[in-house]
Formats: sequence, C-alpha cells, structure tokens
Amino acid sequence: MIPTAFPPRAEIARLTARALLEIKAVHFNTETPFTLASGLPSPTYIDCRKLISYPRIRSMLMDFMALTVMRDAGFEAFDNIAGGETAGIPFAALVAERLALPMTYVRKKPKGYGRNARIEGVMSEGQRVLLVEDLTTDGGSKLSFVDAIRETGATCAHTAVIFYYGIFEGTEERLAEHGVALHHLCTWWDVLAEARAQGSFDLQTLAEVEAFLKAPRAWQEARKP
Repeated sequence: MIPTAFPPRAEIARLTARALLEIKAVHFNTETPFTLASGLPSPTYIDCRKLISYPRIRSMLMDFMALTVMRDAGFEAFDNIAGGETAGIPFAALVAERLALPMTYVRKKPKGYGRNARIEGVMSEGQRVLLVEDLTTDGGSKLSFVDAIRETGATCAHTAVIFYYGIFEGTEERLAEHGVALHHLCTWWDVLAEARAQGSFDLQTLAEVEAFLKAPRAWQEARKP
C-alpha cells in the first residue's frame, strides 16, 4: 500500500534514530574504536541490516522512505527501484512494493559466469531508476551502482538511504556532480540527539562521539594504528 501521511522531516529523523537505538543497531565505543572498510578508526558503527528482522520498525521506516522520495522527487518520478548488493536488496524490494513498481538489483561486479550481468531483474532503456541502499558514508560506493544502471540505457538521478553519516564534507556535492540527488531518513547528528534524550550511553562516551562527528578526519588521523 502506498503511504499517504507525510510526517515532518524532523519527526521522521527522530523516529528513525529512536528505532535504530531500540534494536541496538547503533554502537559507540570510544576506548576501542571500530575499524571501517577504509581501514580508519571510528567510535561509531551502525548496522542497518538488523532492521530486516524487526517487522514493525522495518515497515515504519520503509513507509518513511517511500514518503521521502515522493515528497522530494515526485509522485510519478520512477519506473524501477534498484537495490545495491547486498544490503540494499531487501529495502529496495520493500520500497518497490509500496510504490507498486518493478524491482531490480545491482551487483558490485559482474558475477563472472552465465550472462556476466551486473543488473538482475528487468531494467529497460529509458526507465527512471531509484537506487536504494541501507546507508552511505561519503557516497563513493553509490557511483559504481549508478554507472551500472546507466549502462543499460536507464537513467538514475536519485538514491535513497535509511542512514546518511552526514559528517564528511563534499558527499552530496560529489553525488550531485555525478547527477545524483541523495535522500535519507536520519544522520549521526539525529542519532546523537536521540541517544542523549534517552540516556542510551554515558555522558563521556557521547562527548567523545560528538568530538568525532565535528571533526571526523582529525579524530581518525590522531588515532590511526
């Protein structure tokens, strides 16, 4: 069913952050930082994949995503919903169901046998495709998926994520230079605010996390192994 109620953006952000905290998808560790895919340390980590195991929260957030892209991009803006391998696939399917649109997914690289395809499902020339993912840090991984979509002759001018880090400069500009607009439900700043409101972590941890969010590159450089 296509959602029709449009909560304010700030309420969507607050409820999304609350949901992520409730299912313990948010991890803060300032004493033993996490190692990101880049190899750099971070006191924060988020696991949006956990959402697929919580039907009520999952349903609410997918309603929010459908509403967000309709409000920001248009009610008839898309012909196809594509998920990025692998975390974006279930969320793309759920959004496609809500918008009553075909769903496809994009592989990170050709599978190496058979058709050697990167696009699975039916994507046609001229279709307007929405790329759905669980999260984005600096937007870099999205560009490869967008290029694979465009190679089919389809267009991809929008990507939607549940969680956007919102702390690395130039992310939205980098995507915009590639002709892609970013839509998201919440950021680390929303999570930090809700964590403070709920008392989810001790004050010292929250203060260190805020220091990271304000200057992430400097924080990482100071703590590189």
